Amino acid sequence: MSSNRRGPPKHQNQYAWKPNAGVKINEKEVGGKLRPYFEITGVCQRCKEQIDWKRRYGKYKPLTEPAKCQSCSKRAVRQAYHSLCAGCAKEQNVCAKCRCRVKCVLGRDLAEVEAEQKMLEEAIKNARERDRRTILRANFPFNEN
Repeated sequence: MSSNRRGPPKHQNQYAWKPNAGVKINEKEVGGKLRPYFEITGVCQRCKEQIDWKRRYGKYKPLTEPAKCQSCSKRAVRQAYHSLCAGCAKEQNVCAKCRCRVKCVLGRDLAEVEAEQKMLEEAIKNARERDRRTILRANFPFNEN
């Protein structure tokens, strides 16, 4: 019973579709206002756009524990939808998700992330224990590098 109608749609939508429109999201969960998703690193532009789409439309499922790297077989993959750990991807000069050779990989370098982590540790060194644990829990759910 399908019609062979061609051309533009008969009616234009009044507003854009929103995922989980009627569901309240806990602000303290990952993806909420207080704990946003991590920056997407180690992937090509195409894969970054795919992961961004999953985040925007409510299809993204973050990892609860590190996954196994397809190259070195260690449990070192810390980002969702990646198949290689950061070290193997950088060594082979490929995208960590689709494994295609790329000239420029998006995201920050591992040394830059480690330097930022050291600065954060120095900053919270003199903080109260309660504040220190809160910051660490918010920033590093399972010590992402």
